[in-house]
Amino acid sequence: MDSDLIKLVNRLQDTFSNLGGELDMPQLVVVGSQSAGKSSVLENIVGRDFLPRGQGIVTRRPLVLQLIHTPSPDPAAPTYTEWGQFLHIDKRFTDYNEIRKEIEQETFRVAGQNKGISKLPISLKIYSPDVLDLTLVDLPGLTKIPVGDQPSDIERQIRGLVVEYISKPNSVILAVSAANVDLANSDALKLARSVDPQGRRTIGVLTKLDLMDAGTNALDILTGRVYPLKLGFIGVVNRSQQDINSEKSLPDALDSEAEFFRNHAVYRNIAHKNGTKYLARTLNQVLMNHIRDKLPDMKARLNTLMGQAQQELNSFGDAAIYGDKNQQGGLILRLMNKFAHDFVASIEGTKVDISTKELSGGARIYYIFNDVFGHALACIDSTSNLDNQDIRTAIRNSTGPRPSLFVPESAFDLLVKPQIKLLESPSLRCVELVYEELVKICHNCTSVELERFPRLHAQLIECVSELLRERLGPTSEYAQSLIEIQAAYINTNHPAFISGSAAAAQAATSPAPKPAQPSRPQSNEPINGAPTLEDEDESSTEEPVGANGVLSRDGRSVSSTLHDRTRITGSVPTAKPSSSKPHPVQGPRHSSAHSQATQPGAPGTSPHSARETFLNYFFGQNGPGPIAGSTVERSHGPAPVPTGRDISNTETAGPTGLMAGKRTLDGNNAAFDMKSLGKHIEAISSSEPGSQITMREEMETSLIRSLIASYFSIVRQSIQDLIPKAIMHFLVNYTSQQVQNRLVASLYKPELFADLLNEDEALVAERARVKALLDAYKEAFKTLSEVNLKPI
Repeated sequence: MDSDLIKLVNRLQDTFSNLGGELDMPQLVVVGSQSAGKSSVLENIVGRDFLPRGQGIVTRRPLVLQLIHTPSPDPAAPTYTEWGQFLHIDKRFTDYNEIRKEIEQETFRVAGQNKGISKLPISLKIYSPDVLDLTLVDLPGLTKIPVGDQPSDIERQIRGLVVEYISKPNSVILAVSAANVDLANSDALKLARSVDPQGRRTIGVLTKLDLMDAGTNALDILTGRVYPLKLGFIGVVNRSQQDINSEKSLPDALDSEAEFFRNHAVYRNIAHKNGTKYLARTLNQVLMNHIRDKLPDMKARLNTLMGQAQQELNSFGDAAIYGDKNQQGGLILRLMNKFAHDFVASIEGTKVDISTKELSGGARIYYIFNDVFGHALACIDSTSNLDNQDIRTAIRNSTGPRPSLFVPESAFDLLVKPQIKLLESPSLRCVELVYEELVKICHNCTSVELERFPRLHAQLIECVSELLRERLGPTSEYAQSLIEIQAAYINTNHPAFISGSAAAAQAATSPAPKPAQPSRPQSNEPINGAPTLEDEDESSTEEPVGANGVLSRDGRSVSSTLHDRTRITGSVPTAKPSSSKPHPVQGPRHSSAHSQATQPGAPGTSPHSARETFLNYFFGQNGPGPIAGSTVERSHGPAPVPTGRDISNTETAGPTGLMAGKRTLDGNNAAFDMKSLGKHIEAISSSEPGSQITMREEMETSLIRSLIASYFSIVRQSIQDLIPKAIMHFLVNYTSQQVQNRLVASLYKPELFADLLNEDEALVAERARVKALLDAYKEAFKTLSEVNLKPI
């Protein structure tokens, strides 16, 4: 049984090489410097020329050489008695020259033409009655510097490859060194000592003994007195380059080697322990003993590998359940429930393997609500797209054919609604972002068991994605409707807007101090029914501001509404400003209606005109205004200030109708010069040369702008609160509650079981490989258990 140990190891090595096993087989690894004679030693052991030769590095891939002894040829057997066979090609080579060519071609195919190396081994079996059972690995020769087009790190690559093989405990190191080089410079022994410090699994081989200088010998090295090794040193004599060129046969070379040792004055006493034949027998014995020593470790390693392979096979699942509909249904239902649970757990943040390095699942949705959506709303300026010209045009359009005394309320409605619409795009984008995150969460919900069935996994994702798509429409529509609801009714009765509008009115009606104008006589009579200053002061201390402090429900003016709470009737007695006392009131007061316009004590200012009311900005107090002023000014005042400009491209020829073609004989052409209006009339812009905004227009635009900002802030806060709630209700929570029902209703159908449980082809192939590897492990363990461990 011991004679079959090497064959057993070779068979296991072939099996695990094909299946990718991790069991390290006992083998002999040949290590040496470039041109030290490694390949020649192997050829001498085989007795055939079959390895590539040439200048520089020739062996550029590991060559796993298995020598298999065959019985003596039978006359009735085929004509050939020895052959070679590669593991990568199913063909028997009887010509060793073809074997050499195949090695060269396979080397070029993988390692290329640039003298580079590769870790991928070439496996070659040689069957011959003239060889002993051996397993050797020929590695590239150690080199120092790159030559030709070799990589610059060729030395590091080769050393890494050699160390990878010799560092395995089951490897026996065959360190080849040239005898005509000082042993202290041997790279092979240096690497061998690095992984085998005590020299327990290293065999030293000395080549080129016949090339040593005259008067020198390697007797001390061969007898182990210079560098002791447990397995000793063996000397060999290979063919010289001249012998190779003259095609000296290997049998003749072996005879010359034996004659050299017998006739050498120094080596004749140890000739029986040197030479290629002794080396082959020793290697065979060492390998068998090494295999026998490593059998317990190999069996223990096989036990571990069998357990790992069985566990890996179990992870792939059992293919035997695929014929049973009940077992298939149970498996699909279990995978559905696991998928739905993982989806909901990811949203709720209760998943077991939740990330601690980045936001995931529901935390990303909160990030959208709080950071992305909140920042987008905060960046919107309520009046950035409104210039003063737009506001003036809106005010003029909202008054119709009548000139306006106060700021029209309809102008505020007209301007604030488009600004509210600015919140629609961020809201709809927020819905889309949450939808995208839910789809990502769905794709990330997987498991090792679910990955076995790619079709089932794809259908689960598609089913949940379809549910999300169904909810995307209603959620977006509701978010859009929230914006439309805010624009449908402008609630100026909102408490926050009342206090905000009071501050806006105060800021709008407080212009910068102006130079004093000549005073005019004060009148005790109210202008256009407006109360006197004394009356307003008393009224403001006793009458609380109404709830509708900004926009009048029954009027057309913002300014009139702001002051309708300050008007008093004639039945209320008046009081002196000095004797009036402020009374505590509930709610905000529109104190902005009494902001100062002139500084007390200014020249020409009476003591009773220290404060101005809102109406003074329209009618004036100390100078001519729309109503006040002299008769001369009203009769012979300056030309009216233009309020618009015709920007139509078409030129109007002249008046039409009754005035067409008529000119008065007295030279009055005013009626004839009044041309028909064009299509586009724009308000005169304050930025045009010669155009200057009036104080009243400045006050009106400032007031409207302040009111829009105040109301827009209220709507923005409401939208920032309502949109996330709507998304959670219509999209997130609904999907979490319905996902499991949708999966079962859509996919739990017996006719779909076979298709859903169709496994990935790569997984099926991997399961087959692992199963074959497990069977090989079991067979190897059984074979090793039956090996006779009796020592030789």
